[in-house]
Amino acid sequence: MQVLHVIATPRSAMSATLRVSTPFLEQLQLACPGAQVETLDLFTADMPTVAGQNIDSKYDIMRGRPIEPSRAAPWRSIEALIGQFQRADICLISSPMWNFSIPYALKYYIDAIVQPGYLFAYDETGVPVGRCGGKKLVCVTSRGGDYSAGSPMQVLDLQEPYLRTIFGFVGITDMEFINVQPTDLGPARREEAIGAGIVAARQLADRLAPALQG
Repeated sequence: MQVLHVIATPRSAMSATLRVSTPFLEQLQLACPGAQVETLDLFTADMPTVAGQNIDSKYDIMRGRPIEPSRAAPWRSIEALIGQFQRADICLISSPMWNFSIPYALKYYIDAIVQPGYLFAYDETGVPVGRCGGKKLVCVTSRGGDYSAGSPMQVLDLQEPYLRTIFGFVGITDMEFINVQPTDLGPARREEAIGAGIVAARQLADRLAPALQG
């Protein structure tokens, strides 16, 4: 089983998000000893350019034309990132909420991998069809405030709805979210939220393990 851990926080050991996603991975590997985890840290990785020649190549693909030889090498860097995502049986995204949504590094990553002909394609009627069915997505998020269902702040949560929408677009229907909140309303409430997140993360790993092993 292949696990891709996409880290979208620059705070390393100080990250509330990673304090929850790390126990998830530890529990998953304990329950599935054969699990192979690959980590992609979006704030330290050398990401391919989503501009210039690669934009031209994207439109070549959309129009059914071959990529020009002079643009082939830059496009291979996009394909490598896409291939890494495609190989994973389960993708774990660790992302804080920034300005009600996701960090720019995660948006950049999504813009790089969600390409026509790879993660989705258009059918004969022009309707996009996702190609990532069967993949599992786990998102561990941290929020400074409380955006839980029924709270006054829920309407401002653009993070989970966006991630559900874009990954649903590419065909993923099996998604789990662990939202660690609130983390900015004092040390006691932060630790309480992180503690609850760790418990939920370990329980989720145990619940997913049988299906992943099968």
